[in-house]
Amino acid sequence: MDKKSIIGLVLIFLIFLGYMFWIRPSDEEIAARRRQDSINYVERMRVDSLARAEVEQKRQQDSLYQLAMTDSAMLDSNSAAFAAAHKLNLGNFSVNGSNPRVHVMVQNKVLCVDLQSLGASVQQVVLDEYQTFDSLPLEVVTPSANNLDLVFVDSHNDVINTKMIPFATYCNGTLVTEDGDVTVPENDSLTVSFRAYVNGERRTENGELETKNGEAESVNEDAYLEFRYVFYPDSYEIDFDVNFHNVKDYVSVTPNLTLTWKNRMNRQEQFDKSSKGKNANRNKDSERFYTTLYYKNIEDNADCLKDGRDDEKQITTPIDWVAYKQQFFCAILMSEGGFRNAQQLQVSTDRAVKDDSYLCDMSSTLGCDYDATSDEYKMDMRLYYGPNKYRLLKDMDRGFERILPLGWGFFLTQWVSRFAIIPVFNFLEGFGWNYGIIIIVLTILLKLVLTPLMWNSYKTGAVMRHLKPEMEAINKKFPKQEQAMQKQQAVTALQKKAGINPMAGCLPMLLQLPILYAMFRFYPASIELRQKPFLWCDDLSSYDSILDLPFNIPLYGDHISLFCLLMFVMQFLYTIYTMKQQQSQATMPGMKFMMYFMPFMMLFIFNSQSAALNIYYFFNLLLSMALMFGIRGLLTEDKVRARMAKAELAGKGKPQKKSKFQQRLEEMQRMSEEMQKKRGN
Repeated sequence: MDKKSIIGLVLIFLIFLGYMFWIRPSDEEIAARRRQDSINYVERMRVDSLARAEVEQKRQQDSLYQLAMTDSAMLDSNSAAFAAAHKLNLGNFSVNGSNPRVHVMVQNKVLCVDLQSLGASVQQVVLDEYQTFDSLPLEVVTPSANNLDLVFVDSHNDVINTKMIPFATYCNGTLVTEDGDVTVPENDSLTVSFRAYVNGERRTENGELETKNGEAESVNEDAYLEFRYVFYPDSYEIDFDVNFHNVKDYVSVTPNLTLTWKNRMNRQEQFDKSSKGKNANRNKDSERFYTTLYYKNIEDNADCLKDGRDDEKQITTPIDWVAYKQQFFCAILMSEGGFRNAQQLQVSTDRAVKDDSYLCDMSSTLGCDYDATSDEYKMDMRLYYGPNKYRLLKDMDRGFERILPLGWGFFLTQWVSRFAIIPVFNFLEGFGWNYGIIIIVLTILLKLVLTPLMWNSYKTGAVMRHLKPEMEAINKKFPKQEQAMQKQQAVTALQKKAGINPMAGCLPMLLQLPILYAMFRFYPASIELRQKPFLWCDDLSSYDSILDLPFNIPLYGDHISLFCLLMFVMQFLYTIYTMKQQQSQATMPGMKFMMYFMPFMMLFIFNSQSAALNIYYFFNLLLSMALMFGIRGLLTEDKVRARMAKAELAGKGKPQKKSKFQQRLEEMQRMSEEMQKKRGN
């Protein structure tokens, strides 16, 4: 492969990239395709069962109801209009329509949770130990209504949506009728319960409901649906139970329970709402790439929807948990008994939203089991709202650590991440050093471990530098292309005489690749580096911009990263040094071009990568050059010549033993020469 061939391949690659951009569907085509996919999905769901069809119809009615609620009188939870509207939609639970809508703010040492009685759902979660890039409270669950909805059919075939029910609210067993704040006690727990009581009704012989003034006569306090949240002092986990207490006569014998869980994902990293233009969108693409929906089947490892893109999936097998993951934080809903299926898992982007802080929407519709013959039935679940920290997720022993990008697809990469990089990184954290210093120390330690493996490779480069006259003589002796095999045999013999084996350095070089890839995945996803400064960089988890450009360079970006520039300069110097050592070797003509092209390619790739990653590669290259200089000083030309003379003297009079590989090469060369002779004839 000569220089022209290399240039041709690069041009073909660029043409291929241009073609891919050219044939990429437009935004209108993508939107039309998404709409058609949604239509197809609704059609599939419609034919599943009659109950499912009734649920969908009821949800459309709920949408009209929400529009009606925009009236100011309807927003007043104590108004007659509010109560009347709820009674029309609640079936056997209509007696709850007059309950006040209240909020309970629960605070522990690590998070603050806003629970609302309408729907008995989590409306907002704020993590106290973290902030957004612009020092605002960090929300894992953004303020929104109706993000949790349990749907089932009651005994009168009314479709019940719990998001429409204003539950009665209890805090540690005490009825709450007004908004309030509570704190989880030290060394104790706090329970917030929401109960939807059934109507204490009587029916005529014709099955008609007996009422007074249009209302059920009483409340049956011994029959209720309960959403129960249990908080602990310093935990990101919340126990979440749904209890059916003495309601078997009020719920359909063949219920079709579905739990819908939604959340709007907003930006949390490198974002200033007061900025305009490109600065307002700094790092948005990177954050969106790390934002996706994960799920785990009962029998399998965790899987996810497409990274950074809209996607949806239907799972017919039991589901253990669902996670809404962003770059550094996540919300997880898990079931102790498992969900029956996932009727829909979806990540979607609302194109009508123009807010720069908006990323996407996530939703899950999960099938739930229910025993209609039991007086007491409990759906045992838990919620996790917190950081994507390996130790926290791993300690829960549910496979949550699989949402971290640690190279799970390749066993060597994940082993390097889990059993080498993360433990050493956590150990170095204990010294209280700046995280930039920790990255440098970790790089040095890894280089020390790899140096024995890389010794042969470094040694070969140093020795071959001293064999330049012999290599030039071999090149002159075998100048023709058809003599390549003979030239290679001569080079191999020379290297053997000098006491080096280039093939011995190939395996250690390959072993480096999982480590390099592990680092590439680890640093951008490490929450420990989030908002941690080093030198001129204010956030090691993101790129360091020393200059914002007034324009965008394709593939490069609209900024200049100084750490990336330093890495580029070091790699370019490293390339020059290694190429000088290889000039005397029988290398391919096009290799020189590729080696010098690589630093420029890395400059474009790494300009928008995290500063921590660029620091690692910079010091890794610096240490590699230092080791090569050191080995070059140890293996002087006099030592190499003395070794060659000794080997030549010892080999006189002895038959040269050929390896099987060398024998195969000679056989291939002989066959090649015979074929050329036949063609000549």
